[in-house]
Amino acid sequence: MSYNVRSFVLETLRAYYLTCGPDSTAIVIDNASTDGSADAIQEAYPHAKVIRLEQNLGFGRANNAGLDATDSEFVLLLNPDVILGEGCVATLAEFLADHPDAGAAGPRLNRPDGRPDLAARRAFPSPLSAFFRLTGLSRMFPRSARLNRYNLGNLSSETVHEIDSGTAACLLVRRSAIDKVGFFDPDFFMYGEDLDLCYRLRAGGWKIYYVPTATAVHVKGTSTRQATSKMLYEFHRAMWIFHRKHYAASLPGVVNWLIWVGIWARWIVLSLRARMTKSSIVSP
Repeated sequence: MSYNVRSFVLETLRAYYLTCGPDSTAIVIDNASTDGSADAIQEAYPHAKVIRLEQNLGFGRANNAGLDATDSEFVLLLNPDVILGEGCVATLAEFLADHPDAGAAGPRLNRPDGRPDLAARRAFPSPLSAFFRLTGLSRMFPRSARLNRYNLGNLSSETVHEIDSGTAACLLVRRSAIDKVGFFDPDFFMYGEDLDLCYRLRAGGWKIYYVPTATAVHVKGTSTRQATSKMLYEFHRAMWIFHRKHYAASLPGVVNWLIWVGIWARWIVLSLRARMTKSSIVSP
């Protein structure tokens, strides 16, 4: 899925074809870009299939259009700001082929400065893990299985292991698995779709794996910086949708109310901070 990130998507496709070969299939969903992205892709990579949407449908719906357009055994979900490392896709595909119980596998993702992208291996969010994260306890005790459960701080980033969720920025999924549990939930506009998909995969009996021998670089935030206030809203709306969908029914009404208040209070604070500092950070 691409939205007004012409230079990034062209570089992502260059790396994709280098590691996957010129005969591999690439489907690019252009989310009504106005920077000439779709034409540039078609000119530079005429074998790529470009699906041009008439309006920005958001992350999940756009990716669903791509999933509808392919029936491959494995499907690589890839953001336009991710540069695949050599052999990344082949390594993930071999892993899924060797592990028929795996519904998806994700690589080790690093930021351009070498720091790990923590979204590559996560536990499902919960009210308690959110509390530890917001209070800073997860950063104070990064290797604690309890206090930093969300980012799986107790598990080595150097070893293969099961995770609750990877990130749809770069995730190889088994087509037969997502055919059974469904594609991305269109209620999510941006953020949370991958957590929800992985939640449903695991609920359907599939496993999700982190495979560090496959690597990629994630620039991160290239599209969301274009509309920070809207993305802050969508980030927090996604938090509430995920909670309401998967946790709310098992909790007392007063607890759900407090969680709702906490989510939107956080949105207000971060929105005010973003305006005062002109920051483009959506999810610190």
